[in-house]
Formats: sequence, C-alpha cells, structure tokens
Amino acid sequence: MAKKEETPNLVACFAEFKELKNIDKITMINVLEESFRNVLAKMFGTDVNLDVILNPDKGDVQIFQNLEVVEDGTVTDPNLQIGLTDAKADQDPDAGIGDEHTREIFFADFGRRAILTLRQTLQSKILDLQKEAIYDKFKELEGELVTGEVYQTWSRETLLLDDDKNELLLPKSESIPGDFFRKGETVRAVVSNVDNKNNNPKITVSRTSENFLRRLFELEVPEIHDGLISIRAVARIPGERAKIAVESYDERIDPVGACVGVKGSRIHGIVRELRNENIDVINYTSNPSLFIQRALSPARVSTIRIDEEEKKAEVFLRPEEVSLAIGKQGLNIKLASMLTGYVIDVYRESDEVQEEDIYLDEFKDEIDPWVIETLKNMGLVTAKNVLALSRQEIIDKADLEESTVDQLLQVLRAEFEDLPEGGDEAAPEA
Repeated sequence: MAKKEETPNLVACFAEFKELKNIDKITMINVLEESFRNVLAKMFGTDVNLDVILNPDKGDVQIFQNLEVVEDGTVTDPNLQIGLTDAKADQDPDAGIGDEHTREIFFADFGRRAILTLRQTLQSKILDLQKEAIYDKFKELEGELVTGEVYQTWSRETLLLDDDKNELLLPKSESIPGDFFRKGETVRAVVSNVDNKNNNPKITVSRTSENFLRRLFELEVPEIHDGLISIRAVARIPGERAKIAVESYDERIDPVGACVGVKGSRIHGIVRELRNENIDVINYTSNPSLFIQRALSPARVSTIRIDEEEKKAEVFLRPEEVSLAIGKQGLNIKLASMLTGYVIDVYRESDEVQEEDIYLDEFKDEIDPWVIETLKNMGLVTAKNVLALSRQEIIDKADLEESTVDQLLQVLRAEFEDLPEGGDEAAPEA
C-alpha cells in the first residue's frame, strides 16, 4: 500500500515539468533520466547496472537493476550481485551462476526524502535548460523586431515582458528622446544584445538602432518584405532625423515612392513610431559622387571632388545652398556623411573664379585648425572668401574673438600684399 500512496507524488513531479515551453521532448526525457540516475547513483553507489525507462506523457518511470547471480554466501556488493537462492525466489526459478538477474525497483519505496531530492535536482536542471533555451532563442533574434508590454519603468531603463513573459530591458540610452511609457503599454523595439553571464540571460532591446528603422520599413512596405526593394544604407540621429537609401530590383517599381506611400501613408506610421523623426528616403546608387549629391538633398550641389582612398569629398555649392547642405545644427551634412561613409566638406562656390586664391588648409601652420574648420563650416574655403568679408562680419558670423580675427586677417593679407585692406573696418593697430 505504501507504494501506491507515494506514487501520486512522483506523477506530480513529472506533471510540473510536462508543459515547459522552449524545451523539446527528447531533451526533457534526457534531463529526467539524468536526474533519476544522479539520485539513484547516490543511493546505490553506482548507476552502471541500472536501466531507467521514462514515460513523461503518463508521468511514470520504471527502474530495473541488473545483478550478477553468484553462489550463496559469496555476495560482496548487494548493489551489483545477488545470491542464487534469492534470484530464484525473485521470480527467476531458472537462474544460474553467472547469469544476469533483472529486478524492478520502485523509486517511491525510498520515501519522501528521495522524491524531494529528485524534485530539487529536476528543478535545478530545468531552470538551467530554460535559461539556455531563452538565450538561444533571442540570440537568433538579434537585430529583429520584438514587442513587449511595459511592466515597470525606472529612471535608467524600462522592463518589458513579451508574450511568453520573457524579460526585455530597454535602457534609457536605447530609447528615443521623447519616449514615455505607461505600465501596460505595448512597445516595439529590436533585440540589440543578448548575453548569458553566469547562465543568467540578459536581453537588451533598442529603439535607437538603425536596425529598428530597417525593421519598421520592412513591416510597413510590402515590397521590402518581399525582396523587391532593398535597404542599402541607413543613418539616424534618433528623435531628430534619418536618411535611408533604397534600391529597386524591378525597374517598374519606384523605390522612394513605394517607401513613402500614397500621400505619405506608409512613412507616416514609421514617423509616429519614431516620435516624429524626420525621414529622408533617397535612391541608392553605386556612383559615389551621385550618391553624395543625393544624400545632401535638399541642397543642390554644383560640383564635387572625391578622394576615394581617403574617403573624403569636397562639395561646392552656391551660397544660398550652403545652409541647406549643412542643415539645422549640422544634421543634414552629418547624416549624409554617415549614410555615404565619406567625410564631406562643404564649400561656397564663388561667382568669379580667382585662380590666385589659396585654400585655407594651406595656412594650418599659422592658423589654429579649429579656426579653419569654423570658417569652412560657414562655406569659406579660401583666403579670398574670408577677405571678402569685413572684420566685423567675421567676428559676428564665426563667433570668434576679436584678437583671433585680427591674427587671421593679418596672416591671410600677408599672402596678398598688393590686396588693399577691404571691408568696412580696418584692424586696429597693434
């Protein structure tokens, strides 16, 4: 009777782990068998002569012990040997010396303590398996879009739970400026990093990643999802602006038009998801010169000079186009550089070509490089570009100290001694 009373506890032990997610049946059986063998090995000193037959669907287990039949009185290890008389008495009347005698043993006979040990062993192994399964699952999902429900928000990160209650961490640094989440709200992001330090999976997601923008376009634009349009490059300044270069493999499809949609229907959803981040969609081309010109849109480039080895581009524009190329807070030119992979210098194109002019870079030994960069960002690329302005204009527009401007003008004018000191103000006497 004791055997029957204890058996339900063993069935419950199986049932607890029967419906585990992310763990296949074969792995589950192997873990169960290993757990049984570990407990049995501690009881019998070895498990080499034990056969463990599991049926997790029914929640039962059969354990058979294989013993060598020896002469009565010569048994040295009862866990490996059995006397001839005992073997015949144990439902094996034909047993002989040297034969193998198999008898069934009942785990429940070992009492509650043995079952508790088994449960603890199983719990430990199953927990490790679950963690490995979670890690493997999300490692394959790196760069892919996932959805989670906001469970809790702290100052530095937000905890999301996916449909399987897996924890996803969204750090503040990976959130778009303007992101504000309430408990229970559904949030989309991409898996940016998965690690398994000390067998403790940590899944980090991101909304600032370039891949997030890629996945949103794949979701909203069927032609991208179907492979008819390819996203060739992406550049983002999260929450501010983004540029994306697309290419069509079907001449009948306009990739830019397909991505934007009728009256912006497709791109509007993406813009809302990105907290009103402005998105420029351009046609990709393998021609670097043309690609850079498109990347600088809405500015119209007059001429361009490219250094393929240094990955640099000198772009010349009419004065009214310079501010468009640079953009508000320099975002347009920064994104164009990120998108194309070229360092882009923007220069103002003069109406009159002055062959005797000198580029400002030639004065780096006499003028601080940061001063030269400040002037170049204004579209002033040559000495005469600078000298065409008055002293006060340079001070106001470049936001430089008067002494710095005076030294600058002195150096530049020294190269053109026959050039009269122009402008509405002369430099004060030293």
